[in-house]
Amino acid sequence: MDILLSRLVLFLVLLIVLPSSDSAVDKLNMCMDGKHQISEPRPEGQLYKQCSPWKENACCTANTTEEAHGDNSYLYNFNWNHCGIMSKKCKEHFIQDTCFYECSPHLGPWIQPASESWRKERILDVPLCLEDCQTWYDDCKADFTCKENWHKGWDWSSGTNRCPANSHCSPWTEIFPSAQDMCEKIWSNSYKYTTLTKDSGRCMQMWFTGSNPNKKVAEYYLNGAETVAIATGLHVIVLLMMLLH
Repeated sequence: MDILLSRLVLFLVLLIVLPSSDSAVDKLNMCMDGKHQISEPRPEGQLYKQCSPWKENACCTANTTEEAHGDNSYLYNFNWNHCGIMSKKCKEHFIQDTCFYECSPHLGPWIQPASESWRKERILDVPLCLEDCQTWYDDCKADFTCKENWHKGWDWSSGTNRCPANSHCSPWTEIFPSAQDMCEKIWSNSYKYTTLTKDSGRCMQMWFTGSNPNKKVAEYYLNGAETVAIATGLHVIVLLMMLLH
């Protein structure tokens, strides 16, 4: 009985720990199953302008990054100027957001299944650094929009997004009273507002130079999830041992 129990415990430990370890390796360097991402990260030396920080290891192509900078991009046919011409500073943040979304190979801990026709996976609750979220909000304060969730609810009858019939263009700060409202609501909770700063190593950076700091952040959150999974698994084993005794 003791030998049988020992083998059972070993089997359960391996069952819990090994998949978790494999997952950790994948999720630290992986691409989403989306409309424009490539299947695996790779060096892309010709990434365009604001997307260039990802050139050493990217989930996007040079062509995708060039399109990300255009007003009439084929990527999603999305019209930034749906309530007048978006200001240059504000648009720069949306370009950076697109680069982050399309190019980042370190979003594994936050990738979730998606049921949209144009993608099979999405990100959820990615913890943004305070500086990135607040600056984005501050630089868009003078702009106008008609919706708080830009993922859905548009009038696409013209082939590009227009404000729905029951809406009207309003000042940015009326649609989004705070930086948290904007960062969390604008893309269906893809991002999570935090008070963590870039030097904390606990939040994801959209804006960076040099080596990508986000791998260490992803590793931190992934290791935390592993610890919970292993602890939960060991708890199950203890209960099983008690029952067998």
